[in-house]
Amino acid sequence: MQVKLASKRGFCFGVEDAIELAEHTVRENPGRVVALGPVIHNRQVVERLEQAGLNQSADLDTVPEGTTVLIRSHGAGPETFAQAAQRGVPLVDATCVLVKRAQTVVQQLHQEGYQVVMIGDAEHPEVKGVIGYAPNVIVVDREEDLDAVLPKRGKLGIVAQTTHAPEHVAEMIGAIARRPFRELRVVNTLCLEVIRRQEAAVALCKEVDVMFVLGGLHSANTRELARLCEQEGVATYHLETWEQFKPEMVKGRKVAGITAGASTPDFIINDFAEKLQAFDAEE
Repeated sequence: MQVKLASKRGFCFGVEDAIELAEHTVRENPGRVVALGPVIHNRQVVERLEQAGLNQSADLDTVPEGTTVLIRSHGAGPETFAQAAQRGVPLVDATCVLVKRAQTVVQQLHQEGYQVVMIGDAEHPEVKGVIGYAPNVIVVDREEDLDAVLPKRGKLGIVAQTTHAPEHVAEMIGAIARRPFRELRVVNTLCLEVIRRQEAAVALCKEVDVMFVLGGLHSANTRELARLCEQEGVATYHLETWEQFKPEMVKGRKVAGITAGASTPDFIINDFAEKLQAFDAEE
């Protein structure tokens, strides 16, 4: 079967840095490192780190004495750093630099007198961490929710979850701008690496008759890739590995496209591409 790969796919620099830092920390502190949740949203990488000795817990309260705590790539709120300092727990911060920037921007907007609004998924760990850097941050992700949560006047400072699609963020900003606010300030906190993967995936959709989006089922940026491909009208499958592939997915198809989220390692992409290329769809 003919297989085409998206020009931009897989690991971004933030994920690479987080994994490298996690591996280094485990080597330096064997058996004494705990991450506050999965370092990245990819099950296979998470399992590899656990096999290397990284305990991926999600509760600072239960961390035993003498343990180093790793802050995952999605970041954490300031209360986590304060609690660790109070208990004397050593921290290693693997927060993506772009998430760090979003945290700083939220803090600055509040200090300058803005009501901070974040466009994003309120349940995503990145968003949960970022909104901790200012009081009463409003999180919105659907236009129909705006009337219920936004104040009627005043100054709004707007940021977005780093992995969101720019088109969605633009639509939300437009919807907010139609309301009577004295001032709107928008700071672009989107990740350019994620945007490049989205653009490459959409471009590839025009060349294939089925798309495979590889990555963690809980990965926000991977789910967004799948949504954008589906929006292009091409048959799209979001899978983690080749084990989830089914022959009927390519029945009657001639050209398959492959892209992958920013948390998906090369070994998964390469394995899937090789096996799909060798697969005889007609047979």
